[in-house]
Amino acid sequence: MTKKLIVGVAGSGAMGSGIAQVAATAGHPVILYDTDSKALEKARTGITKGFEKLIEKGKFTREESVAVLEAITFTDSPEALGACGIVIEAIVEKLDAKKELFRNIEKYVDANCILATNTSSLPVVAVAAGCQSRSRVIGIHFFNPAVLMPLVEIIPAFTTDDHVVVTAKKLIDSWGKVTVLAKDTPGFIVNRIARPYYGESIKMYEEGIASIETIDWAMKEFGGFRMGPFELMDFIGNDINYKVTETVWEQMFYDPRYRPSLTQKRLYEAGLFGKKSGRGYYKYNDGAEVTAPDKNEIKGKYIFNRVLAMLVNEAADALYMNIATAEDIEKAMQKGVNYPKGLLQWADEIGIEKILAELNQLHNDYCDDRYRPSLLLKKMHAEKRKFF
Repeated sequence: MTKKLIVGVAGSGAMGSGIAQVAATAGHPVILYDTDSKALEKARTGITKGFEKLIEKGKFTREESVAVLEAITFTDSPEALGACGIVIEAIVEKLDAKKELFRNIEKYVDANCILATNTSSLPVVAVAAGCQSRSRVIGIHFFNPAVLMPLVEIIPAFTTDDHVVVTAKKLIDSWGKVTVLAKDTPGFIVNRIARPYYGESIKMYEEGIASIETIDWAMKEFGGFRMGPFELMDFIGNDINYKVTETVWEQMFYDPRYRPSLTQKRLYEAGLFGKKSGRGYYKYNDGAEVTAPDKNEIKGKYIFNRVLAMLVNEAADALYMNIATAEDIEKAMQKGVNYPKGLLQWADEIGIEKILAELNQLHNDYCDDRYRPSLLLKKMHAEKRKFF
C-alpha cells in the first residue's frame, strides 16, 4: 500500500481546523500545529462536535468519525511538521506573520515539502519572499467553511516551480474539491470579481436609492442569489469583508473600482461584524425589529441590473487580464460564492450590448472611473462576439 502524504496545517482556527478535517477525511495523517494550546483544544472540540452533527444526519458513522479524529495530531511543536510533505498555513491575515511562520517551518521540513498559504488577499510572492526556497511556495485558498465549500483557488507565484503547481492541484482535487487556477493578483478570482456585489450595493444604500432590505430583496428576487449582499456581508463578517476590500483596493493602486465605503469602514470601527457580533447591517438579537423591503419592481430591476453590470465588467476584465480562464472564472463564482450562474454566461444571455449600455450610462451619470467598461466588453460588442 502506498504511504499517504502527511499533511501539516498551521493555525487551528475555524479555517485551519476545517482544512485539517478535509485532509484527514481524505485519508491523510494530519498534523495540526498552533502555538496556542487552548486554541488547539478548542479546535479538537469543534471538530468533534462537527462530526456529532454529521453522524446525526447519517453522513458519517461513528467509526468513520473516530478514524478521522485519530488521524489528526494536535501539537504546539513546530518540529512535528518535519514529517510533512505539504504544510498549509491558515493563520492571521498579516504578511509579516505569514513570512515569519514559513521561515520557522523551513527549519524543520525537508527540501521537497510544499509550503502553501491560504491567504485570501495577500500576494503569494510576498509570502514566499521570506523563504529560503521560494520555488516551493504556492497559494491554496480554501473558502469558509472549508469542510462544506467546494472551491479552492490554486495560485502560483512568479517564483513557484511548475511541478509544485501540478502536485498541489492534483492533491486538492483528490480531496473532492473543485480547483481553479488563478494568477497571483489582488483578490485572485473570487475576491476580486465579487467586490461590486458588496461595493455597488452599499453605494446605492448610501445614496438613498433603496434600503438595505430592499437591495437584498432585489438581488434575490431578480437575480436568484441565495443571499442578498448585506445578508452575505453579515454572514462572512464585516471585519473580514472590509479588510479584503481595503487590501484589494490598496494593492490595485487605489483604483476607484475597488474603493471601500465609509459605511463599511464605520461598521468595522464599531465592531459591528454581523452575525458573530450580534449586529451588522441587521440586528440578530431575539425580538429584533424586521423592516419590510420596498417591493417596487422598477426599483428592484434597476438595483439588480446595476450590480450585475458591475459584476460582469469585473469578470470580463479578469479574463482580459489573464487572471484565469473563462471556464475557471465561471466555476469560481458559482462554487466559491454560490452565484446562480456564471457571470460571462449571464452576459451572453442578457446581451453584452445591454451590459455595456448600463455601464456607459453609469459612467456618464457619475463621471467616475469606477464605471469604466472593460476593453474586452467593448471589443466583443464591436465584433458581435459572445463569451461562449
